[in-house]
Amino acid sequence: MTIRNFTDKDVPDQSGRVYFVTGANSGLGYESAKVLAGKGARVLMGCRSEEKATTAMANIRDEQPEADLRFVRLDLGNLKSIRAAAKLVAKEPRLDVLLNNAGIMMPPREETSDGFESQFGVNHLGTFALTGLLLDKISQGKSPRIVITSSMAHRSGQIDFDDINAQKSYSRWGRYAMSKLANLLHMYELDRRLRAAGSPVIAVACHPGVADTELARNFPDVMVSLFRPLSSLFMNSAAQGAWPTLAAAAGENVESGQYFGPSRNGEWVGPAREVQARSKAKRIEPAKKLWDISEELTGVRYTL
Repeated sequence: MTIRNFTDKDVPDQSGRVYFVTGANSGLGYESAKVLAGKGARVLMGCRSEEKATTAMANIRDEQPEADLRFVRLDLGNLKSIRAAAKLVAKEPRLDVLLNNAGIMMPPREETSDGFESQFGVNHLGTFALTGLLLDKISQGKSPRIVITSSMAHRSGQIDFDDINAQKSYSRWGRYAMSKLANLLHMYELDRRLRAAGSPVIAVACHPGVADTELARNFPDVMVSLFRPLSSLFMNSAAQGAWPTLAAAAGENVESGQYFGPSRNGEWVGPAREVQARSKAKRIEPAKKLWDISEELTGVRYTL
């Protein structure tokens, strides 16, 4: 059965399931964690700041007093932090779904703790490393699933293999689009490898369309001031933007390799449905090359 017009109301009961949601203290991650906890899931909230995570958990419990939540310290811009978080999560009795949501968008050129250009480092390499480190754990879960969050920006993305860390040139939008294309190349290659290995894990992706979240914090102030009053006309709220995430993470009859996004106005807004990525996101050779580079840079090799 194909998913159409999916909203938070379509999330089935999640009692007994365990989710690890990255970037869970705000935006799409927070909204997803809130819905999943409200449906009975245990939600591990991966956040950089314990203070922000504590506030987010308190807010969820105000609405869902019985919510089963746990803070996991996680900085996707730091491989040491990623390894520590993975070890902590691996001690949980089970893990059914890894929801890779956290990311950054259009900062000035910065580097992660490990010297990677920040957007590629956080959005792709951090996600790649965390997923690889938790793959064995997820494989033991019930109906296990890995979700990777991309963006419509992947459509204009190009992987600059000759300047992977933007040492020669840097464009805020160009590197964001590159990282979001990398997310989809990762998902489709992971899907191929999981299938070839006969793994029970499925890999899927999602994008929120245009959602009103903190990701836009690096937009110019004049742009924000001009468009914020009109945002409801062409932007999802954070809660609405989480619908494709929830479809990917908790929708029934989801198949490995599917990609979910909003259903209206050119995938900008609306309830979730399956959408199609650009063909370049499904190309095998660039995906293999990116995979090899990602393993080399992160030191994480998948057991497939």
